[in-house]
Amino acid sequence: MTDKKEPIQPVSGTVVPRYAGPSTFARLPELRDVDQCDVAIIGVPFDAGTSYRPGARFGPQAVRQASRQLRTNYHPDYDVEPFKVQQVADAGDIACNPFDIDEAIKQIEKGADDLLSKAGSIVTIGGDHTIALPLLRSVNKKVGGPVALVHFDAHLDTWDTYFGAPYTHGTPFRRAREESLFLDDASMHIGIRGPLYSTNDLKNDRDLGFKTIHCDEFQSNSIDQIVQRIKDRIGDNPLYISIDIDVLDPAHAPGTGTPEVAGMTTREILNVLRGLAGSQLVSADVVEVAPAYDHAELTSTAAATIVYELINIIARNPK
Repeated sequence: MTDKKEPIQPVSGTVVPRYAGPSTFARLPELRDVDQCDVAIIGVPFDAGTSYRPGARFGPQAVRQASRQLRTNYHPDYDVEPFKVQQVADAGDIACNPFDIDEAIKQIEKGADDLLSKAGSIVTIGGDHTIALPLLRSVNKKVGGPVALVHFDAHLDTWDTYFGAPYTHGTPFRRAREESLFLDDASMHIGIRGPLYSTNDLKNDRDLGFKTIHCDEFQSNSIDQIVQRIKDRIGDNPLYISIDIDVLDPAHAPGTGTPEVAGMTTREILNVLRGLAGSQLVSADVVEVAPAYDHAELTSTAAATIVYELINIIARNPK
């Protein structure tokens, strides 16, 4: 039996300046250049499901650009060298129909299926939150059943329809629950805030199985307390994390389609994610970066850092 090859590393910032070199995420190798892949980074430039400001189709490109400045060799908070213990590669983008949501969802699911036949996990850069539905379908096929779901967002995303349309960025988790794609006793929203469309919205969401940590609870609960509540909820089930960048306050992430004030800080979300090290993270997405509304790459840098954190959590998965 031959030994597993050493993973191909990102281009070093001490050899090639970080503003130069490949345009892949964190200047990683492309998927076609590696013999095997543990984690694939994939872009889904799709935003036909947005209900307010469009532009998330340009998210993958902006997040990759912002990721150039990351120092990626060693993460002291996880005590891991994430690109030495696993092969991570950039798989490019899934091309999908910008005019037909139903067709795009099928294309995203097929693209994710193909990737998960080659890679152990995928971390997806959106794109609007519509893409979470086909990604969850694909992950369910990979792991053989429903997963625990932790959803960071300012909004519930469990509404039934928008203007009669069942597939939008505000409905993916209603559709996912109807398809039993996540465990109703191991699902949780983090960062929810703001007014709602109806007095029934919260009740309907609870009926789907979700527990919620409201954004205001970060004022009265420590990060350790919040992390423990999440861990108690998800147990040791295979975990999918879905992060809408608008969970962050617009001061930290202005470049998004539906900003909500009084959100999480970047420090809060990073420390919550770091607290989830040791969970069985199988795949994840980071969505709704709309760079046209960004300033000084605040949003895309936050998103790139979050993607890197997710890679580190996977590196720390129980073996």
